[in-house]
Amino acid sequence: MWTLDQLEPEIDDIRLRIHQHRRALKEYFVARDEEVDLAILCAVAQEPLLLVGPPGTAKSDLVVKLTESLGLGEGDYFEYMLTKFTEPSEILGPIDIGVLKEGRYVRRTRGMLPDCRVAFLDEIFKSNSAILNTLLTILNERKFYQDGQPTPVKLVMLFAATNDIPDQSELEAMADRFILKIETRPVKDRFFAELIDAGVMNEAYRAAGQKPWARGAAALADFLKLKRFMDLTFALSREPGRDRERWFPRPVFAEMRRIVRALETEDKVMVSDRKLVKLYKLIRTQAFLNHGGAVQTQDLNLLAYVGNRRDELAVVAAKVKALLGLGAGG
Repeated sequence: MWTLDQLEPEIDDIRLRIHQHRRALKEYFVARDEEVDLAILCAVAQEPLLLVGPPGTAKSDLVVKLTESLGLGEGDYFEYMLTKFTEPSEILGPIDIGVLKEGRYVRRTRGMLPDCRVAFLDEIFKSNSAILNTLLTILNERKFYQDGQPTPVKLVMLFAATNDIPDQSELEAMADRFILKIETRPVKDRFFAELIDAGVMNEAYRAAGQKPWARGAAALADFLKLKRFMDLTFALSREPGRDRERWFPRPVFAEMRRIVRALETEDKVMVSDRKLVKLYKLIRTQAFLNHGGAVQTQDLNLLAYVGNRRDELAVVAAKVKALLGLGAGG
């Protein structure tokens, strides 16, 4: 595993490559800059991202192009559309019959979710309780159980999509694991011609067997190194408040507190204690990724994506951007 001394000499170059990677990926989408920005950030921070919107709004296309641009090896990417009938074996792997005869309950995970580095799960909330419980363990602890024993998974990036966020108590725990959620809306009314032109071009690339977006400036290793660098940076602040004092200016921190309180008191959008800590680290990571230093007011734009229910997403996004003076496209 990389040390801070090993990472520091190259960290600015890594940031630059990820910047270039993000900018290049945006060229293949119309009006999806926010989605790309969040996908890249969550890829760096290794936090799951939930894309919420109707079919045909580039949710899966974004994830596919991102993963193709990372130069993943065979078996490093897994995707699946979940339903209430999905069996655990369909995502975790089939039971090894030979080992079962010996009295052990072990799955063959090659090419399945526990063995991949990046995963995309479509219609995640349509899965049954057995799948949801397994996914919660993977998200929380980065492990699943083989023959009753915890086994680490290789997963570092998880993207999920849904047409809606059902208002059901049994799904709250899963929804809460997605710190950031973004609503993907149709853009044809505003970008009619641009959408057609881009769609025709992308289909032409596919038909010709070409993937120009796959020539990414950054590789998976760059994302892993930046995540490791941030983890080591957080670990340097062994006393409470040291990280915040160094990287989060007091006026900006006060603004973050003001916005969170406004969301909770005025809009009843609850931010759990666990989510608040995750948000702090995500904002810090975004600040370092974007400009290599302390958090600035514009980095608080991540608070626009903390809505929990579908009906909260647009309300929260508009309110946070207005409070920060970022406007609708901020």
